[in-house]
Amino acid sequence: MKRTLAAIVILATIVSISFAQEEPIPPKRSKAAKIGGLGGFTPSWLFVDVKEINTFLQAGKAAPLKDNGVFLTGGAGAAYIMVVPNLRVGGLGLSGSISSSSLDASGLRRDAKLHVGFGGVTFEYVVPIVERFDVAFGSMFGGGGIDITLRQSSGGQNTWGGEQGYLGGGGAVPNNTRELNGSFFVIVPSINFEYSILSWVGLRVGASYAAMVAPSWKVDGEYDLMGVPSGVSGKGFMINAGLFVGTF
Repeated sequence: MKRTLAAIVILATIVSISFAQEEPIPPKRSKAAKIGGLGGFTPSWLFVDVKEINTFLQAGKAAPLKDNGVFLTGGAGAAYIMVVPNLRVGGLGLSGSISSSSLDASGLRRDAKLHVGFGGVTFEYVVPIVERFDVAFGSMFGGGGIDITLRQSSGGQNTWGGEQGYLGGGGAVPNNTRELNGSFFVIVPSINFEYSILSWVGLRVGASYAAMVAPSWKVDGEYDLMGVPSGVSGKGFMINAGLFVGTF
């Protein structure tokens, strides 16, 4: 999933920059149709609901995750398609993680990590308000999801023979890791306010909602996982930001 997100961002950025280089910079008039393209860095803060996950972790004697959100980093790129004035098409990819750790009296350590990521194609309609200031209404359609990594360590040594015994079912190893992988179809409607500092540098702030539907769950990416509560996903309200280069 991480490689897919990176590929989407790189491709979108290359396309947007190529458009930006080929097209002239539009005149700074609020009613002028937008041309060219842009690409850049898009940090965001996702307020994902971890209540169901924390119930699961605490029942297994692990520490709960913080419930104040996940910081996501990534990139986006887009180009105006010209067929429809002020409509731009591009790509977006974001990911981030939070974790928790606990140590009991016997020396057994339990770690949990929640990774959230998604990416896809974006469609945005840009409304020029005044010179240098625009409002963009849009949505992203793509895929992504969450990975819940569970680790347990007794602090002992890892040995080749111990790993062989674990594989044969006749022994234990000091470290165990399980990954619960949830894949979703992702829709992210958004509204962003954009201001061009220069003709080729712009800032963005806004809000969106990451909706995740049609889940598919696996254990360690191989085996089907059944009975996952519907509340376990990476959906949530999101605050957006961005620093872009291109034409505005």
